[in-house]
Amino acid sequence: MKKLVMAAAMAAILAAPAMAQQASQLPPVSLQSWGSFHVGGREVVISGQPVREVLFSPGGVPARVDPNGTYLMGSMYAQYMIPSNPRGQAPILLWHGGGLTGVTYETTPDGREGWQHFFLRRGWPVYVSDAVERGRSGWSMIPEQTGGSHLLLTVDNPFERFRIGNGPGSFARGEVLPGNQFPADRESYMNFMRQIVPRFTTTDELTLEAYLALLDRVGPSVVVAHSQAGLFGWRAAQERPDKVRALVLVEPAAVGDPAKVAALRNIPVLMIYGDYIAQDSRWPTIRANGVRFAEAVRAAGGSVDVVDLPERGIRGNSHMLMMDRNGDQAAGVIQEWLASKGLYQ
Repeated sequence: MKKLVMAAAMAAILAAPAMAQQASQLPPVSLQSWGSFHVGGREVVISGQPVREVLFSPGGVPARVDPNGTYLMGSMYAQYMIPSNPRGQAPILLWHGGGLTGVTYETTPDGREGWQHFFLRRGWPVYVSDAVERGRSGWSMIPEQTGGSHLLLTVDNPFERFRIGNGPGSFARGEVLPGNQFPADRESYMNFMRQIVPRFTTTDELTLEAYLALLDRVGPSVVVAHSQAGLFGWRAAQERPDKVRALVLVEPAAVGDPAKVAALRNIPVLMIYGDYIAQDSRWPTIRANGVRFAEAVRAAGGSVDVVDLPERGIRGNSHMLMMDRNGDQAAGVIQEWLASKGLYQ
């Protein structure tokens, strides 16, 4: 088992100079504009809480803080990069998964450019957001509004649950799945864990509201949604079918509203899955649920393409396939599919 860890570490060491050289050889990106904004949120009134004395800084003067009053919660942060000569026929919105932020798409844990850059370099306007209660969107600990307590992952959880390690106990053993493409050397993996943030499992309504507000602000877009965000991708397309030009679901962890499948009939959908699914304890069921929902969309007159990357000769992908060493190959599948739908010139 130690040989596997040493091999992964050696691969990372050998790859580092090559990645640095590759980055230096890439042409500069020319931007028309680059900025950020917040959208959405709702006002919430809290009452009946005791007033407290709070010392904000050591050696300072205590301040009287009254927690009663009106709060704004449920807003969402988004960053955009618009290329000088756009070729994509609509902006691409990159929506991350559970316990993560928009960093998912920015830079890989081992220092390579992420999908934000992949699509930007090909001429797509790209928007990367932090979902409600994550990252730069901030978060609220008002129990009456969040509906529960937050969840944070231990260092071994993603390694074993995201199809990086070879089953339970694999983190302690340092054993990755054979041929796995996630950068699993300790330095890179710990860089990934530094991205993990607290999340709630009870704020889906708030999160969907914010994604709808984002679509309303940006306008008709291509939505790329990963894992937990698969739920929001499906639901947002059902609620705003005029605002979603295409829907790309990267290993979606949930499905949309079965009562509203007809709303998806004019939206092309791509569902894309990585490797090691058949032998996983959870993902065969998750994938089957997704495919079953896709069949219902097709029966309602919609178009859904399901791609399993190993069948395309792209192997070794974890659940975090945008971070995998062959992640650009997966992005290439998405790029080709979007072009086939007339969304790229």
